[in-house]
Amino acid sequence: MLNNWKVCSYDDLSKKEFHQIIILRQQVFIVEQNCPYQDADEKDFNSYHLMGFDKSDKLIAYLRIVAPGISYKEASLGRIVTDIKYRGTGLGAEVVKVGIKHTKSIFGVSELRISAQSHLVSFYEKFNFVSTGKEYLEDDIPHTEMLLLSTTN
Repeated sequence: MLNNWKVCSYDDLSKKEFHQIIILRQQVFIVEQNCPYQDADEKDFNSYHLMGFDKSDKLIAYLRIVAPGISYKEASLGRIVTDIKYRGTGLGAEVVKVGIKHTKSIFGVSELRISAQSHLVSFYEKFNFVSTGKEYLEDDIPHTEMLLLSTTN
């Protein structure tokens, strides 16, 4: 299924990689979820981008690792996405595990904060994220703020 993982800063992304990232994020967050919103933002510039490619070098999994102090005081993971064809295969769990590992490696931090779509809270609890109790609408989708106090996963 997965050929390789690659993580790099915005400045180190190739044009093709960034184009694939935007296509995958738009396919899921805008088209599939029928939610028009500003996907590409200033956070992309100050983030690391974790990409999972299949054997044909097509991007099939992605997440954005946001530096501490940008979204929250802690580092955060966002724009976590898998290609619809690969859902239910464990790829979503794999991208989160790899993302946690790289976040610790890049920033040397032990805390992560995420803004999870509320229907995915139980998914993130599997990685020891806990709800902060803060629930809100973001782009008309219920979200829950979650915190991971230790990245020992």
